[in-house]
Amino acid sequence: MSERLDGGVAQTSGQAGGAPGPGGQRGGPRLLRWLAVLALAVAVVIAAVLVSSAVHLLPQLRNPFAESTTVRSEPALLQSITSLSRYEAASGSFQVVVDMSRRTRFLPPFIEGTDTLFVGQGTVIAFVDFSHLAGRDLRVSPGRTAVTVRLPEPQLAPATLDVRRSYVFAQQQGLLNRIGNFFSSNPNSQQQVYILAQQKIQDAAGHSPLLAQARTNTRSMLTGMLHALGFRQVTVIFARSG
Repeated sequence: MSERLDGGVAQTSGQAGGAPGPGGQRGGPRLLRWLAVLALAVAVVIAAVLVSSAVHLLPQLRNPFAESTTVRSEPALLQSITSLSRYEAASGSFQVVVDMSRRTRFLPPFIEGTDTLFVGQGTVIAFVDFSHLAGRDLRVSPGRTAVTVRLPEPQLAPATLDVRRSYVFAQQQGLLNRIGNFFSSNPNSQQQVYILAQQKIQDAAGHSPLLAQARTNTRSMLTGMLHALGFRQVTVIFARSG
């Protein structure tokens, strides 16, 4: 309703046009409630996916920042072929521990120095070389019932280090060593400890009963083979060359 006042101005009764109604006052809290419900629903979905993945109901989720390794190598090149004329009579497995320390004069170890404790696993083969055998090394009796075989002494092949089973047990480095490794990597930094482990395995094989076992195994092999050829008496002699 409107009334005309003096001066020709019409006044409208009722609420003013700029005042908000009841629905406008409730709009803010309602929006917040919807956002809270939506966030709760998203959290429930994420928790359900993680639980399902943990119990193997869904495929395992992959870490998007997981580290990957790519190997780029050229085809292997055959450098040489060697014909072997030896009997591998025995093989020994060895484990050695290498404790290697590197120091710099006038500097304490926590500044410059490296201590490495390395566990090496390797094998050594004892063999008998048949390549130099001649007719005089095989003597047969007139009735072909007895035979004498003269062989060289068994030898030890170079030790072979098993890199899959060898590992660095512990290592301590000085501050300068750590800084140097951070800015530049040295692929040959562990080469010396591998060489030392191989040398220790070779020395251990020389002091082991490996050569004696190689003599026994070679004698047993030749005796069985020559008995099968009809010889009743077989004698195997090991003599030093030269």
